[in-house]
Amino acid sequence: MATFNDATVGTSAGGTTPNFGAVRKSQPVVRKVQFGDGYEQRLTYGLNQNPRVWDLTWTAKDSTDADAIEAFFDARAADNASFDWTPLDEATAYKWVVESWSRDFQYANVNTINATFRQVFEP
Repeated sequence: MATFNDATVGTSAGGTTPNFGAVRKSQPVVRKVQFGDGYEQRLTYGLNQNPRVWDLTWTAKDSTDADAIEAFFDARAADNASFDWTPLDEATAYKWVVESWSRDFQYANVNTINATFRQVFEP
């Protein structure tokens, strides 16, 4: 199991730390039934009914760090593998998949990467 950190990815110190301004989203898994008279019943579905999603950005990365981050994402996408990552405001690592990412080549050797991490629950 890979971990998204500087040592595993191969970036410089702090290279895998995303910018502040990251967005954490939650959308609990809820089943709803609406009745004709306006009443509604709601039921949480599953054991892990509140997975989180993070929209992350790394700005002003040199090409070496940006290449390493992108290679890490490419490797996980090739075999649909999850990885461990510790969110910005927590001390515990969870399992994630990278939903999508993009790379903006701003100037020579200056890159911005945007990625979406989705929490997964697996052994």
